Amino acid sequence: MKFEKNEIVTVTIEDIGNEGEGIGRVNGFTLFVKDAVVGDTVEARIVKNKKTYAYGRLEKVLVPSPFRVEPKCAWHRQCGGCQLQACSYERQLIFKQDKIRSCLIRIGGFAPEQVDACMEPIVGMEDPFRYRNKAQYPVGTDRDGNVVAGFYAARTHNIIAHTDCWLGPVENETILNCILEYMRDYKVSAYDENTGTGLVRHILIRKGFASGEIMVCLVINAKKAFQIFPDQDALLEKLTAIEGMTSVSVSLNPEQTNVIMGKEIYTLWGKDTISDTIRVRDMTQTGFPLTGKELTFAISPLSFYQVNPVQTEKLYSLALEYAGLTGQETVWDLYCGIGTISLFLAGNAGRVYGVEVIPQAIEDARKNAERNGIENAAFFVGKAEDVLQEIYEGGMADNDERMLHPDVIVVDPPRKGCDSVCLEVMLKMRPERIVYVSCDPATLARDLKVLCGDGYALERVRGVDQFGGTVHVETVVSIQRKTS
Repeated sequence: MKFEKNEIVTVTIEDIGNEGEGIGRVNGFTLFVKDAVVGDTVEARIVKNKKTYAYGRLEKVLVPSPFRVEPKCAWHRQCGGCQLQACSYERQLIFKQDKIRSCLIRIGGFAPEQVDACMEPIVGMEDPFRYRNKAQYPVGTDRDGNVVAGFYAARTHNIIAHTDCWLGPVENETILNCILEYMRDYKVSAYDENTGTGLVRHILIRKGFASGEIMVCLVINAKKAFQIFPDQDALLEKLTAIEGMTSVSVSLNPEQTNVIMGKEIYTLWGKDTISDTIRVRDMTQTGFPLTGKELTFAISPLSFYQVNPVQTEKLYSLALEYAGLTGQETVWDLYCGIGTISLFLAGNAGRVYGVEVIPQAIEDARKNAERNGIENAAFFVGKAEDVLQEIYEGGMADNDERMLHPDVIVVDPPRKGCDSVCLEVMLKMRPERIVYVSCDPATLARDLKVLCGDGYALERVRGVDQFGGTVHVETVVSIQRKTS
């Protein structure tokens, strides 16, 4: 059966796709319906036909699912950032647990019974809103020429004028409105992607949840930093009146590109960084109580720092637990960023080596080690695969056999996963255990298939919900080297 475009069909949603879309069947034909919740019976308008399936747009909910809830955000369908906001949080967690399991079986090639034996319950949030400590808002103009800020509509660069995202702290709305009011009052232009003209491109806001410190960085279409804004003091007066404001800066990005941040950043007021604290939690106890250990990090506009601080404590504590350290081990931390996981590990290891390709991040990592009084961590700049390969070939090891054959390797790669050469060198190093922290279950499963196909066995798997309301999920996995 093939549908006609714009045809209205009735369908019961039986499953959830990887991107959060509802999946149903009509006369054996699969239909994907965005914004439909598993258990719904809906009317959907056909928008695209394929040979064996079709896509529909939700027109009307005829019978609501028992899992359907009233979304907090009126723009959740247009924005596309919170694909699951209409679904109860309990059902979101089931979806994410199933997503991890399915990827390990379907992509990783692991047997279902093997995955089920290793999987632990997903770590959820007490309140899945107001959790993001970082947001990047595009700035533009509406049809009437008014300056607006918000988020891009799903799969477009059309800005939805919306300043109160339910995932970010309440201060974000005040900050955005201050900047927009200033831009209107002083005729400051917004960037136009089509022409490459206009000044303000994006507004980056970061908040240290533990410190209460706030950073604002305006990304501007300019080659110089100072006296760009008319009556700059008026802008700073508005922003610095906001409680917690610690840093105001500009990022220069004159390139016609989709990359948000420029390479040069200049502080206009306050500090260059803000600080935040991450504490170790006991993941073996109900409620995950704090252990009393804590680390403080300096965060710049370009720093990679997990966006959900409450869940990050659980994520990193889980990685520390999975590493199984006793205080004597040599550990490599690949894709280490500003040293967050490295410094967590250092408190329980003999020696930790971190690797990151961004020089500024490594500089921050070294400063963070010094800030926290940690002396048993060293950091290398470069691609993980390049640094490991050079170490393994003997060019940098200084005859330290434990660098070549560490006890534990921890990896926390970007969404694309590990480079194939990196996996190859990790296998040559033959650590007793590898702990893999992943933001994408699909690339995680792909890489685990390689590692577990050459001498390692799946040991423990646990999801951590860092991104309530969305389809994304973090996963921590430990794999153990098989005995000869």
